[in-house]
Amino acid sequence: MNTEITRREALGVLGAAGLGVTLTGLPLFGAGAVNGELRKQLPKFTEASLESLSELIEDSAYSGRIEPRDLAALARNENMSVEKLMLALLPLAQSYSRAPISNFHVGVVVRGESGALYTGANIEIPNQCLGFAVHAEQSALSNAYMHGENSVMALAVGGAPCGHCRQFIDEMAPEGEIVILTPEHGARKLSEILPEAFGPAALGMKHGALPVRGNSLSLVSPKTDEMSLAALEAMRKSYAPYSKSPSGVALRTKRGRIYRGSYIESVAFNPSLSPLQVALAAMIAAREEYPAIQAATLVEVHGAKISQRAVTETVLTAVAPGMQLEIVAARL
Repeated sequence: MNTEITRREALGVLGAAGLGVTLTGLPLFGAGAVNGELRKQLPKFTEASLESLSELIEDSAYSGRIEPRDLAALARNENMSVEKLMLALLPLAQSYSRAPISNFHVGVVVRGESGALYTGANIEIPNQCLGFAVHAEQSALSNAYMHGENSVMALAVGGAPCGHCRQFIDEMAPEGEIVILTPEHGARKLSEILPEAFGPAALGMKHGALPVRGNSLSLVSPKTDEMSLAALEAMRKSYAPYSKSPSGVALRTKRGRIYRGSYIESVAFNPSLSPLQVALAAMIAAREEYPAIQAATLVEVHGAKISQRAVTETVLTAVAPGMQLEIVAARL
């Protein structure tokens, strides 16, 4: 992958995209208004690119992923390298930000080994503690994780990632080779901005979260309903090597879509993402709002070292008042 992008080039791309260095809030696209919003956010993009992005985002199955073939077409239309295009697409990612507490809106674009791009944005839960927030880097990386990427190659963000995010990125790319793209510093490897990292090896792991390895956990009592099976699938993909407490969440919305969230741990513990946080990030990436949630199911191992029940119920109460969480037990 070509990582030769200078600070001047990065700033130029961001300026052309209409973002600049300072991140500002952008509204989530309304149904039927995608093309108009894209024109405001990406004013220098060609008509062909805008039409392509509009068609992609308006697809009912859209999930914050830009396929390699679509990425290649965008790069040709804009006459940009993939790295420059990732920076140029930051306004698109940023438009999904939910930051009612800080009003500081951040977007991230991640490139997976498959060549696909994944968008992510920061999420803050109103009236709840800040520990429930999902950073934009976490959102984009969990998007890549849930799509089964084997590894992540590059991450673009409008400013240098905070320490919390650098720690989480390291769980996804513990070798430190992932390229971090920012307008101020261009391209740098994670190892340059996270020296002497406390990585998975510190607790005896020989690998990080990617690729997803999965497990063969089963339910204590066999269930065949769609939500329980979806949450079980998410739990089977969870990454919990430190607590040995896998879990998964399924959310069903009014559109009938089911969003899965797998628990993703960090060796430093605090940057870990609960399965509900991952599922909410997936739902927002698909342009759905919290009131659309109609059902929620959590699958976890009874008697495990940690439980996701309390935090899941608390956050659900904040974003979907009155929602009853179904708890399903699994066995190791």
